[in-house]
Amino acid sequence: MEILSVHNLERQDKDVLLFPSFDLIVNAGEVVAIHSNLNIRDSLLKIFLGKIPTGKGEIKVLGKKLEKNKKLTAYKAGISFFEQVVYERLSVLDNLRFFHQIFNSDQSLDDVLSITQLSNLKHKAVHKLTFSEKRRVYFAKILIEDPVLLIFEEPELNVDLETKRVFLNVLEQLKGKSKSVLILTGNMESAITMSDIVYRLKDDGIHRVETRDDVVASEIGEVEQINEEEDTPLAFKFNKIPTKVNEKIVLFDPPEIDYIESNDGQSNVFIKGEAFPSTFTMNELEERLMPFGFFRCHRSYIVNLQKVREVITWTRNSYSLVLDDKPKSTIPLSKTKMAQLKEMLGLK
Repeated sequence: MEILSVHNLERQDKDVLLFPSFDLIVNAGEVVAIHSNLNIRDSLLKIFLGKIPTGKGEIKVLGKKLEKNKKLTAYKAGISFFEQVVYERLSVLDNLRFFHQIFNSDQSLDDVLSITQLSNLKHKAVHKLTFSEKRRVYFAKILIEDPVLLIFEEPELNVDLETKRVFLNVLEQLKGKSKSVLILTGNMESAITMSDIVYRLKDDGIHRVETRDDVVASEIGEVEQINEEEDTPLAFKFNKIPTKVNEKIVLFDPPEIDYIESNDGQSNVFIKGEAFPSTFTMNELEERLMPFGFFRCHRSYIVNLQKVREVITWTRNSYSLVLDDKPKSTIPLSKTKMAQLKEMLGLK
């Protein structure tokens, strides 16, 4: 069932094109993420709120066209902002009771507190909560509102690991109730981890990001270690990886590389937090780097396993790798790759 439909939507800010005309559909039970910059996210939220016009385009929720200055609640839609208005001096429970009354909600407060893991904090004043705990209060607020379409602005930005797990569990609950979720974020790793479908929206249009492994990896034959004729070990071929910096070609040894990310068909090599465009495709890089302990953990990512510090299980179908690099990068791990990684690590 189609819950959200966006047709022919575009936005210009004065003489600058933020994004050209695009279409988007979000069905019941889907979690869709749009990866974009701050200006685009801000414009989309204002359009949804009716603060700026849709121009020649249109947005429909449950078949009803959004109109300027009309509240989203009239369309059974709601937004959980990065920063929200709550009553800081009131307790968590008193805040939720207030929202429960305002939205005339039939949601169980105990269930909402449990899902957001606020039960032990319900009598604590909101101003005494940590940043991450406050974000859970924001999640609880929109759960009490109980719209059919939920829009989240940067739900995982700067939160702790426990709150990330809470949010992913919230998403699972919403999908189970056939709700539709649209996530607006500037973090690609979060977009991939949180969502079923990911789009990148920028000034050249909207592009779908491949997030699933459509083809099962073929079995890899064992590398022969002994030259039968000479009875001596075969040497590995140590390939430098070329990247481009301005007009220069810079060569890196494989052990220097933390991970590689594919962005709009361009492979970027990450070293100590800096990105360097590569002249090779992801498939070529995977083939070259496999002998050096690199692993294709996702269609869009290749990681140096020597740099992996943690494997995080968010839900039974959602995983991330935390690297031991300077920015402590987190890399998505595909569900279909988890079993292969466990086998490589000697785990059951």
